[in-house]
Amino acid sequence: MSVTALELEERTEGKNLYSYQRGAINKIFKCFEDAPEDYHLLYQLPTGGGKTVIFSEIVRQYLKHHKKQVLVMTHRIELCKQTSNMLSEFGVTNKVIDSKADLSDQGNYNCFVAMVETLNNRLTDNKLDISDIGLVIIDEAHYNSFTKLFKFFEKSFILGVTATPLSSNINLPMKDNYNELIVGETIQSLIENEFLARAEVFSYNVGLTSLVVGANGDYTVKSSEDLYTNTDMLTKLIQAYEERCKGKKTLIFNNGINTSLHVYDTFRRAGYPIAHLDNNNSKKERKAILKWFKETPDAILTSVSILTTGFDEPTVDCIVLNRATKSLTLYYQMIGRGSRILKNKSKFTVIDLGNNLHRFGPWGSDLDWQKIFRSPNFYLDGILSDEDLEENFRYEMPEAVRAEFAKSEDVYFDIKKNYIASIRNGESSKVILERSIQHHAKICIENSEDLWDALALAKLLGDDIDFRIQRYTKCISKSTFNFVEWLKDDYRKKLNAYLRTNFDEVFEEIHGFPPED
Repeated sequence: MSVTALELEERTEGKNLYSYQRGAINKIFKCFEDAPEDYHLLYQLPTGGGKTVIFSEIVRQYLKHHKKQVLVMTHRIELCKQTSNMLSEFGVTNKVIDSKADLSDQGNYNCFVAMVETLNNRLTDNKLDISDIGLVIIDEAHYNSFTKLFKFFEKSFILGVTATPLSSNINLPMKDNYNELIVGETIQSLIENEFLARAEVFSYNVGLTSLVVGANGDYTVKSSEDLYTNTDMLTKLIQAYEERCKGKKTLIFNNGINTSLHVYDTFRRAGYPIAHLDNNNSKKERKAILKWFKETPDAILTSVSILTTGFDEPTVDCIVLNRATKSLTLYYQMIGRGSRILKNKSKFTVIDLGNNLHRFGPWGSDLDWQKIFRSPNFYLDGILSDEDLEENFRYEMPEAVRAEFAKSEDVYFDIKKNYIASIRNGESSKVILERSIQHHAKICIENSEDLWDALALAKLLGDDIDFRIQRYTKCISKSTFNFVEWLKDDYRKKLNAYLRTNFDEVFEEIHGFPPED
């Protein structure tokens, strides 16, 4: 088969193709010509680059030049319907094979769209004739559920498409199922050519050492919910929203339904327009919620993974990662939900509350997908652990809190540096916390007119205190939960006591005159 760029230009149905999409199609068809009929090809293109448009045109051209049938596989029913609609826009008559589909008329179609589990059942029951399938296209090919069907298509050309050619299961690398990877346009190139919006990422350092990694290689829902439903994390979430996203259409991703419901309650009590969505919602409820989200300019939608694929709402202005993930694919999928460009939208905001930016690097950074495809374990082994990530953290006060300490030039106290110095001087490690308390007291007094002002400011230092205690316990290698909690409480009591006892003396040292009575 030979399909040229000129022939692609002559299309009359469907959408116009961009130059990079035509280039990708030509590369894929060149592989069709040169490779054997049972070749497995993988094509990578970022979310928002138009993978469905590309493979719909491939289907159209394939059926035009071949007398064989095409099968498109997805992993979710919503994607089946979206794919079927796109194929129809390209003039491809197709049939969706779902659990209720009547297959008596399958001979009237040359293109089928099916969800992987439904297709597996139909093939196992011999209710679908696949003897004439020449091309199989797999959407979101990084999911491993598709590989169990490969045995049915040993004589078919398989084309997998994905934004991230890294398997969802580290034990089943994609290189074992695909012969070759073709890499498409980069995110940076799509941004520069105004096909995608630019992400402005604001990362808030979060202590994640309490999280547990499950059998699937990602953090468990239980450990995530224990962390992200506590009052401190919910407060940090709403403060980050108010700093960066207030008034913007916002999509919040969580790890666990219970977390999402806590987020919903927190924002609703604060008076913000918010809805919650998970896979327990009926189709009718989901449709109504998404319609509300689309039509409400400042809407907030909190969800649980359900919107990472098959969801396209270009008016989203802010993405909140209210979770940590070990999955590069999920990281890119979540942020990609905000990347659709509009006439009045060239950038969008990302709030990262899971140290994901530190773990994977900036969204759109120059990743070597060929190297990741060929040596996934080498890439995965190079990802820093949470302990290593947090070792390099430096606590930064939120803007609103920092404004309350505007008269202080330096509000940072390096626990680790001071710990090393004290050990070298033969001092007890306890002096570190004493010096830290003195530093906190000093910045409180610097920005106060009286003791009561200073005590009020001390209450704003909760996150900083917790950060310093975590650093301290790592230095002394003693970090049981009860001990850490006791230290945090004891630190706050000693800080308040120090302020009451030493306020007048420290105030006079700073200002050169005593406070007014």
